[in-house]
Amino acid sequence: MGIEDKFDAAGDKVKGKVDEVIGKVTNDESRVIKGKAEQAKGDVKDTVADVKAHVKDSAEKADDDRLDGKGV
Repeated sequence: MGIEDKFDAAGDKVKGKVDEVIGKVTNDESRVIKGKAEQAKGDVKDTVADVKAHVKDSAEKADDDRLDGKGV
């Protein structure tokens, strides 16, 4: 989790953009669509990584607050 997820997402985005551009240059609509789908996959992975990080941070903060006597 974390930086590896971000790199994986970035890789999908770059790969997708390359496919999209090659598809446009070669007039290959299926490759353009494949590239856009790959970019969307990267966007989803990026969002999931952000959510995981937020949940982890929130859980750590709640645990810290509990240990400090600020929690429920």
